Amino acid sequence: MPSVNVERTGDGGFRATNDRGASVAIGGADDEGSFSPVELLLAALGGCELVTVEPLTAQRGHRMARLAATVSADKVATSRLGTITVAYDVELPAGDGKAAEVLAGVAHRVHDRYCTVGNALKEPMTVEQEL
Repeated sequence: MPSVNVERTGDGGFRATNDRGASVAIGGADDEGSFSPVELLLAALGGCELVTVEPLTAQRGHRMARLAATVSADKVATSRLGTITVAYDVELPAGDGKAAEVLAGVAHRVHDRYCTVGNALKEPMTVEQEL
């Protein structure tokens, strides 16, 4: 079961740490050197898609020269997001005439079915709190 520990740090910020020891600073939108919780959500979505697309295109013999994405969201209310957009930034491998077609097919399948984070955002789910 995936989990992270989030705790307040000595400087008043917050830090999320996973079981493997990796961590990320969490702060408000104006806090230097940290991600806001919404930015982490967007990073999770973009990361989920790219880390799934990368091996699937490479396994098919079409490793992209550059594979990146910008993920943005419309904020429609104080605590509500509207449409989230994942915009791919790709440099195709030189001389590979099928790479664009393979990438498009894989990326669409990942977005529609295989990205766990994306699926969680699309479907109603239960979030419980324990105090």
